[in-house]
Amino acid sequence: MAAAALASLTACGNSPFPLGAEKENTLFYAFEERSPRYLDPVASYSNPESAFTMAIYEPLYGYHYLKRPYELEGKAAAKVVKPRYLDAAGHELPADAAAEHIAESVYDIPIRHGMRYAPHPAFAKDAQGQYLYHHMTRAQVGEKHSPWEFEHTDTREVEAEDFVYTLKRHATTRIEAPVFAVFAEYVLGLKDYAELIKKEDAKLLAGLPEDLQDKPFLDFRKWPLAGAQALDKYTLRVRLKGKYPQWNYWMALPFVAPLPWEADAFYSQPGMTENGLSLNQWPVGSGPFMMTTFERDRLHVMKRNPNYRADDFYPCEGQPEDKAAGLLDDCGKRLPFIDTLYVQMEKEKEGRKGKFRQGYLDMPEIERPEWGVDFRNDMEESDAVKQEYEARGFQFPLSTDITNWYVGFNMLDPVVGTGGTPEEVIKHRKLRQAVSIAIDWEEGYGRIFKHKGGVAAMGPIPPGVFGSHEGQPGFYNPVTHKLVDGKPVRRSIEDAKQLLAEAGYPGGRDAITGKPLVLNYDFQRVVTPEFKAENDWMVRQFAKLGIQLEIRATDFNQFQDKTLKGKHQLFWAGWLADYPDAENFLFLLYGPNAKSKTQGENTANYENPAFDKLFRELQSLDDGPRKQQVVDEIYKITQEDAPWSFGYIPWGGLAFQPWVHNGKPSILVRDMVRYYRVDPAMRAKLQAEWNHPIYWPLALLALLAVALAWVARRSFKARELATARGTTGEGAAPSLSTSSNPG
Repeated sequence: MAAAALASLTACGNSPFPLGAEKENTLFYAFEERSPRYLDPVASYSNPESAFTMAIYEPLYGYHYLKRPYELEGKAAAKVVKPRYLDAAGHELPADAAAEHIAESVYDIPIRHGMRYAPHPAFAKDAQGQYLYHHMTRAQVGEKHSPWEFEHTDTREVEAEDFVYTLKRHATTRIEAPVFAVFAEYVLGLKDYAELIKKEDAKLLAGLPEDLQDKPFLDFRKWPLAGAQALDKYTLRVRLKGKYPQWNYWMALPFVAPLPWEADAFYSQPGMTENGLSLNQWPVGSGPFMMTTFERDRLHVMKRNPNYRADDFYPCEGQPEDKAAGLLDDCGKRLPFIDTLYVQMEKEKEGRKGKFRQGYLDMPEIERPEWGVDFRNDMEESDAVKQEYEARGFQFPLSTDITNWYVGFNMLDPVVGTGGTPEEVIKHRKLRQAVSIAIDWEEGYGRIFKHKGGVAAMGPIPPGVFGSHEGQPGFYNPVTHKLVDGKPVRRSIEDAKQLLAEAGYPGGRDAITGKPLVLNYDFQRVVTPEFKAENDWMVRQFAKLGIQLEIRATDFNQFQDKTLKGKHQLFWAGWLADYPDAENFLFLLYGPNAKSKTQGENTANYENPAFDKLFRELQSLDDGPRKQQVVDEIYKITQEDAPWSFGYIPWGGLAFQPWVHNGKPSILVRDMVRYYRVDPAMRAKLQAEWNHPIYWPLALLALLAVALAWVARRSFKARELATARGTTGEGAAPSLSTSSNPG
């Protein structure tokens, strides 16, 4: 027993990963709560999903990994292009033409040659060139739950027509397309195209059950879209209405990544949805990685795409400090460096931290920007922890970046929303203002929750974006703050109580019925212990006004369902910038993007004609005096209306093991895994050093085994020598029994 225990101890450890995995070229990290809901590039628009989509798809553009300010560069596109401007008669205009004279912007984008999709059964053909798996019955799909269960796979080259197909898919009625409202405003003909697709889809579905899961293939190739066309195999033309400088930024997101029609057709067949076979689980992209394992809410594995293009290299330029940080050591080397991304679910934050400290996670999570802050806070609070972290060489690079967190109000709600009469509009606004004063962000996320803290925000746009005044001397929100000695100080709770009384709730009770005011707080996370403290703190903020706050916590997927139906009241939210422009934050408050009406990203469902008019003007403006003026006017409107309690602007930071190289914090660079490099030999060595087996239980087990063996032998011997009276045969009295006694 002791020998067996010793053999098992030397062969095994406490690693949560397969034996020997630490020696492989694999990056290990975790995700929390649930698997991504959408990996379809047209539907996916949440931060946790981006860690997958940006590894699998390759948009037209991307951001230089190291340069700051951020600089666009070609990804699937061979280069970043400037648009040509046309007037209403189709005549070309100069590059500096006024926005009011521009009727159309034309982008002719060269696509890289030789890009190929990851292998997939959707591309497999027989000897006659016919697709093997495009006309399957439910029985032929059988019990397959993964594309890798099909016998044959193949690939093909990415073509300009694939980008056209993706843009057309934003018009579908079958999936949520969160940026359709934005795209439809600018992509020529997309709004009318959506009406056409709606009618054609109705024809396809006529006579079929309404709850049919696998609907017939909706082939967008049949219907042309004026705003997107392939001039040839490698040239994509996009035509926009008017001038829209932010379009270049949208082309750096998966919304315009190439999608092959073959994948759409493959996943439209009977039995696919039932078996979990769709673009939301098994995306088909041309990026550096591909999904090979999808075990919902447990494990995801992405492997290197064997067909990934050979002309992707690590950058050789960056910021001045990048060279000293070793971020240029891999200059000119082919990407990606890592073979496998192993992403395991870990619900509890302490579990992720513990596994990181043991060396079993190369980084706690890949998409969350606050881990470095959290670990640095641990070091500040304990000298012993600081010594441990420094001795182990953990890396916690920090930066400030373009993001914010806030509490929003559902403006469709009958209590906190806009209101149906002029009197209600005023009263409801005062209620939101009172709440915005009462939530003491400086206390909560400046002094208490320092592990994810930051600076209180005065408006909707974080610093680092043109137009923002955040952090500048003398700038503040006059609704929630006042200037004292030149510094913004939060208004008193008495000011908030006065506003609450004017809103019709003196002391937190309805002035007419006398009933206490109860508000519902929709928190988009399962309340684990670390979130409970934050929610308890939030409850206390409302209690200062006599308002009862009910926590309605859900996971993120359930939260999305609730907001789409408009069933939320107050909610916790944040935004990590998609691109470095004020529009990317202000579109979260743009009326036509209302979440519950158009499935857009305006979760507050805020509508204000003055705001919307200014926002539309902003969209056509280059950085300059007029754009600053527009942003300033928008600030005044949103501060007064208070559709959000503006929350805080967090500090950002990542956490890496010493064997992980090229880690640089960034909100906008979402394809970061293509740049990371690991040293598996160093990882295996340090994991062994940090997790020595504890031998004393083995020694105790061995002693126990010896003792048990001695007792067993003694008992056996005693039994063999025992008489019928229970005495040994030697010197025993003769038995009175006449029966035989062998002992």
